[in-house]
Amino acid sequence: MKKLVISVLTVGIIILFSYCSSSKKTVAAPLTYETNIMAIVGEKCAPCHIPEKGGRAKPLNTYEAVRKNIDNIIRRIQLSPEEKGFMPFKHDKLSDSTIAVFTQWKTDGLREK
Repeated sequence: MKKLVISVLTVGIIILFSYCSSSKKTVAAPLTYETNIMAIVGEKCAPCHIPEKGGRAKPLNTYEAVRKNIDNIIRRIQLSPEEKGFMPFKHDKLSDSTIAVFTQWKTDGLREK
């Protein structure tokens, strides 16, 4: 009888733990300008949008400038290269993952730091 009780308890515990998930959903930290956006702008939008590098286009070298223009930035980087207004001008289209960084940053609330 004791062996039966131990067996039933063991099976019950195994069944109980099989329904428990050890893989908890991790929530990613919100994207920020300083951590995620600034480097992309510096690499992909220079020299045209970085005044210190000699660009004459609308400056996008500060958090405030990028924040104020985020809708236009996203719209233009999502265009196809043959469409008017496509950015980055005369360069390859940004990867989907890079474009997603901009859209996620907007979704996350356009945090600076």
